[in-house]
Amino acid sequence: MRILCVCLGNICRSPMAEGTLRAMGEAAGLALEVDSAGTSGWHIGEPPQPEGLAAAAARGYDNSAQRARQVSAADFHDFDLILAMDRRNLAKLESLAPPQGRAELRLFHPAGHEIPDPYGEGPAAYERTLDLVETAARALIAELAAR
Repeated sequence: MRILCVCLGNICRSPMAEGTLRAMGEAAGLALEVDSAGTSGWHIGEPPQPEGLAAAAARGYDNSAQRARQVSAADFHDFDLILAMDRRNLAKLESLAPPQGRAELRLFHPAGHEIPDPYGEGPAAYERTLDLVETAARALIAELAAR
């Protein structure tokens, strides 16, 4: 299964979700390909925010090679599941999705909770965001394993 995690700039939430989901999927023995992107092009080519990298690394997730990119039309054909971190980005994805795209679009958290953007809020906000990402990733991994 190919999964794309999406936030606004692809430098905070979606890189954390990408690394977390990849590690948890691997630990669960699931064959997942995980990537991330942003609905905006503001940070194309930039690495994740240092606070997010530090929070992820402290929990054993390596996002250091990730570089920001913008969602493309091909993503709606190349991925099985495209997961938005919040409703605003989900609405943007729905507006960009081609009618013939095969990807299922939904929020990252299976229960429909949003993952707030920690950008500019300091290290503690990234820790709280990663807590939410881990909770959502565990629920998603359980859902995928049951399929």
